[in-house]
Amino acid sequence: MLQKVKQYASALRYDFPSSVVVFLVALPLCLGIALGSGAPLFSGIIAGMVGGIVIGSLSGSQLSVSGPAAGLTAIVVVAIGKLQVYEAFLLAVVLGGVFQIILGFLKAGILGDYIPSSVIKGMLAAIGLILILKQFPHMVGYDKDYQGDETFSETSGDNTFSALLGSLRHLLPGALMIGIVSLVLMIVWEKYIAPKARFLKLVPGPLVVVVIAVAINETLRSAAPGMVVKESHLVKIPVADSFNGFISFFTFPDFSHILNPVVWTTAITIAIVASLETLLNIEASDDLDPYQRVTPTNRELMAQGAGNMFSGLIGGLPITSVVVRTSANINGGAKTKMSTIFHGILLLLSVAFIPTILNLIPLSALAAILIFTGYKLAKPSLFLKFYKKGWDQFLPFVLTVAAILLTDLLKGILIGCVVGLFFVIRSNFKSAVFVVSDANRYLFRLRKDVSFLNKPIIKNKLEQIPENSSVLIDATRADFIDKDIVEVIEDFLKHAPLKGINVELKKSHFKDQGFSGNGSKVIAKAKPIVPEKEMAEA
Repeated sequence: MLQKVKQYASALRYDFPSSVVVFLVALPLCLGIALGSGAPLFSGIIAGMVGGIVIGSLSGSQLSVSGPAAGLTAIVVVAIGKLQVYEAFLLAVVLGGVFQIILGFLKAGILGDYIPSSVIKGMLAAIGLILILKQFPHMVGYDKDYQGDETFSETSGDNTFSALLGSLRHLLPGALMIGIVSLVLMIVWEKYIAPKARFLKLVPGPLVVVVIAVAINETLRSAAPGMVVKESHLVKIPVADSFNGFISFFTFPDFSHILNPVVWTTAITIAIVASLETLLNIEASDDLDPYQRVTPTNRELMAQGAGNMFSGLIGGLPITSVVVRTSANINGGAKTKMSTIFHGILLLLSVAFIPTILNLIPLSALAAILIFTGYKLAKPSLFLKFYKKGWDQFLPFVLTVAAILLTDLLKGILIGCVVGLFFVIRSNFKSAVFVVSDANRYLFRLRKDVSFLNKPIIKNKLEQIPENSSVLIDATRADFIDKDIVEVIEDFLKHAPLKGINVELKKSHFKDQGFSGNGSKVIAKAKPIVPEKEMAEA
C-alpha cells in the first residue's frame, strides 16, 4: 500500500498536467454528447465526473479515461423518447450498471482478447480521422452538429463529408482565426517550445491554447466586435445562482418504473453496448500505453458497472471507457490513474465554482486541440506501417477504418473482425498442409489443426501426384484432423496403388486421430504401372 502511494506521489508532476489536458478535451465532449442525446446538459458533466473519480478509482487500468460515449447516443435518444420520463431512463442506467457487474463476475471480459490487433489499430486510426473530419467544422465556427458525434449520419441531417463541405461555406472569421492560431500553437508548443525547458514540459499545451484563445476573443470584443466569437460558439455550462441551484442540477431515478419492460430492455442494451465499447477501448488503451501494462478486463467491467450505477443514481448519462480521452491522457504524459481521477475532480470543481469563466472558452480552440489529438492517432506513417506488413494485416486495418468512418464504431469493428476472420481462415487454409517433392517422391505434412476447410486443397494436391510415385503422409504433428480429411486420406490409400503409387501414412503415437486400423503406420504398396508405349514395344 505504501509503495503504491509513493508511486502515485512520484508521478504527480506528470499526472496533474495531463489531467488538465483531459479535462479540456472532456469538457466539450461531455456537453456535446448530452446535447446530442436529448438529455439535460449537466448529465454529461455528471457522467464525466463519475467516469473520472469513481471508475478511475476502481479500475485496474492506469491510463484509460471513462466518460459519456458517443456510441451510446442513439440508444439514449430512443430510450428517453420511449420512456418519456428522464428519471425512468436513469433507472435503466442504474440497472445497466448492475448487469455490467454481473458480466464482470461471469468473466465476460475475455471477449476483448479475441479482437485482432489490426482491427484495434484500425479503430484508433478511424477515431483519429473522425476527430479531424468532425472537429474541423467546429474549428471554423460551424456548430450545426453536436461536439463528440462519431457517427457518419449526423442528427442534423448531414453526414461527415457534407458537414465538412457546409463548414467551408459558413466560415466565421473570428472562430477561424482562433482555430488556426490554436492549432499552430499546439504544434509549435509540443515540437519546439516545451522540449527546450524542463518546467515548460509541465505546462500543458492545451491549457496555453485555451488561455490565449480566450484572450484573443476578449480582445476582439472591444477591438473588432464584428469578428468576436459569439455565445452560440462558446462552451455552455449551466450556471447555478446558488448552492441549492447547483444541487438542483442533479436528478434521481424514479424507482416506480421498475416494472416497465422498456426500462429493462434499455438496461440490457446499455450493459451490452457499453461493455463491448469498454473492452474495445481498453484493448486500444493497453496498446497505446508506453509501459505496455495490461488491464484486468473483468475488473474493468465491474468498475464500469459501479460507475454507471452511481451515474444513474445522481442524474448522469451511461459511461464507457473512451479512446479520445485516453489518447489525450497518454499524449499529455500521464503515468498513473491519478490523472483520470484528477480530471474528474477538475470537472466537479470547475462547474461548481468557475462556470462563467469556462463559458468564455471558444469551441474552435477546443476543436483545434481535438484535431491535434486526432492526427496523433491517425498519422500517415501508421498506414504505411500496416501496408508493409502485408495484405493480411493491411486489409483488415484499412477496411476497419473505412467501415467506422462510414457507419459507427461498433458496426465498423464488427466488419473489421469479419475481414480479419477471413484472413485467419485463409491462412489456415493454406498452411494446414505442407507439401515438398523430389523427383517422384512426395512428402505431405499435416500441421496442427486440419479442418474441413482444408479438404479441397488436400484432395487436389493428392490427385495431382503422378503414377509410379512414393508418398509419405506425415500426420504426427496434427492435433486435430477433421473426419472429412481422414476420409480423403483413407480413400487415397485405397485408390493410390491402382495408379502405381506407394503410400505411407504416419499417425500420432499419442492421439486418436480418427484413422481406421491400429498402429502408428499404414503402408499401401503398389506394383509399378507399365506405360502403354512400353507394353506395345514388348
